[in-house]
Amino acid sequence: MNITGNTILITGGGTGIGKGLAEALHAKGNRVIVAGRRAEPLQAVARHNAGIATATVDMADPASIAALAASVVAEHPTLNVVIHNAGIMVPEQLAGDAYDTADAEAMIATNLLGPIRLTAALLPHLKGRPHASIVTVSSGLAFVPLAATPTYNATKAAIHSWSQSLRTQLADTAIDVVEIVPPAVATDLLPGHAENPQSMPLQAYIDEVMTLIEANPAAHEICVERVGLLRDAERKGTYDEVFAMLNQPH
Repeated sequence: MNITGNTILITGGGTGIGKGLAEALHAKGNRVIVAGRRAEPLQAVARHNAGIATATVDMADPASIAALAASVVAEHPTLNVVIHNAGIMVPEQLAGDAYDTADAEAMIATNLLGPIRLTAALLPHLKGRPHASIVTVSSGLAFVPLAATPTYNATKAAIHSWSQSLRTQLADTAIDVVEIVPPAVATDLLPGHAENPQSMPLQAYIDEVMTLIEANPAAHEICVERVGLLRDAERKGTYDEVFAMLNQPH
């Protein structure tokens, strides 16, 4: 993915990592459209960054996704990058007496089906662009799970696997498939994340991601140094140790 000269749609672009990427990419000379469920944070991003456009979408609703794709392509025909950033993370207690699957279903719909549906809707357009990128956002938890958030971990592991398959199937096209793999970052994705001293500061994370993209536009994975402990645990033979450390009782 080139660091500049793109027209980029970012889902979940009103807050957290999505907002940080939107502002950083906008500053690099890209045309950016931020999309999300709530109009107010999107409009706040646009007010503080002249030229950023907004669009509302419910990433759990197939009809809303189809409408977003159609409107963005119509209004921004130079669109050549989509960043699938929108996601929700909810702790679950599987051993409880009454395990309600509503949260699990919502995470699967938003975190996994959302990117799949939006990619399907945008592919015909992206195939016609001379240089295009589909960017997924997985997680270090795709590689070593946090036991308290089982379905979230599973959706991110699925996104990692799906990204690899998509990249292979699109190898003969002009579309790159890039996976961004965040560690725990100081955002409001999960209560306490923003204040947790173990979370990577948001601006530091965005800065490192931008540096990595600029240094290697052909990279398939964007992994900041801090996520390496999780990303590389299996290949380094440290999986059991890292899993135990991540899931130790507090």
